[in-house]
Amino acid sequence: PGTHAVALDFSSDSKNGTDTDHKTFCHFPLKKNGDVVVKNPLSNQIRPTIFHISLGREIMDNSAPDSLSRSETAVTYDSPYPLYAMAFSSTRTGTPTGHRIAVGSFLEDYNNRIDILSFDSDSMTVKPLPNLSFEHPYPPTKLMFSPPSLRRPSSGDLLASSGDFLRLWEISEDSSTVEPVAVLNNSKTSEFCAPLTSFDWNDVEPKRLGTCSIDTTCTIWDIEKSVVETQLIAHDKEVHDIAWGEARVFASVSADGSVRIFDLRDKEHSTIIYESPQPDTPLLRLAWNKQDLRYMATILMDSNKVVILDIRSPTMPVAELERHQASVNAIAWAPQSCKHICSGGDDTQALIWELPTVAGPNGIDPMSVYSAGSEINQLQWSSAQPDWIGIAFSNKMQLLRV
Repeated sequence: PGTHAVALDFSSDSKNGTDTDHKTFCHFPLKKNGDVVVKNPLSNQIRPTIFHISLGREIMDNSAPDSLSRSETAVTYDSPYPLYAMAFSSTRTGTPTGHRIAVGSFLEDYNNRIDILSFDSDSMTVKPLPNLSFEHPYPPTKLMFSPPSLRRPSSGDLLASSGDFLRLWEISEDSSTVEPVAVLNNSKTSEFCAPLTSFDWNDVEPKRLGTCSIDTTCTIWDIEKSVVETQLIAHDKEVHDIAWGEARVFASVSADGSVRIFDLRDKEHSTIIYESPQPDTPLLRLAWNKQDLRYMATILMDSNKVVILDIRSPTMPVAELERHQASVNAIAWAPQSCKHICSGGDDTQALIWELPTVAGPNGIDPMSVYSAGSEINQLQWSSAQPDWIGIAFSNKMQLLRV
């Protein structure tokens, strides 16, 4: 019960599509049954009073594509397949076709897809760009566009994806083509590669990108040279997420239940700033507050808590946000504010919190909540358009104006 393991065949021949007998269990922070996300609720110990975002009644717009529905402050895109990975382009000016959003399928199969969508916030429309829909080996565990600080000879977007390997894709400025740029693999054996669970792009030194894997390691890549800068055995068990703080400082969370901070200038040591209250309770996600690097947030497996940490006070959380009624699956800090964080979970709710907040007798209440149609597996807060949060549930991606 509560397993997060999906048996996938990640072999060195996977990029060529050939079958081998090498299988591994790749741990995804999702509860899966077949290829449908299933609910895994916790007991409803708290029934808070919360304020609802006024989204109005969602209606179908006759002028919009069949895959699009919208209200005054929400836009919904329907995909042909279940969605998990999602990313907003960091380009603030957008493109002639609008702001780009990437979504990835979650099919327990070799053949998966990444679709690039165009979002126009003025007309409240999201549409797929047919030329920018392409196959991806296995479900992408994360998608991320290059940070705006990355200087490149071309003016197109660079997209990274993780799964069997770290892959880089270039999207032309006019959204006419997408081309594979690199497949980065540090495996020492030709027969097996350890699946990547996540990665993060360093926005201070954007040539640097860090990945984490089920093989307990974190790998730092120099993507300009396509070489490994360093690889560290970061944890005792699978590493589930990684996040950059400063140019040479990153943190990671693991199935061993710890949050650890690493400094590339001292690779022999790490600092444990938090451990799960129950031994070996896995930590699934990590979000570092880019507007105030003293704070980060993490979530535990099968827990309704969002744990807020202050790196100046190791081991003891500064806050625990406990208003979700089921497991939390995703967290994201506001890109333009040091005080706000959003969380989404199996209770179908996306909650926005304001910190610091004086806790009431029953703890901290969220400032707003949105109820989705199904369990929320993923959420992202757009840095280029900070008024918009994206959530993924079932086969839908929904954009919420906040």
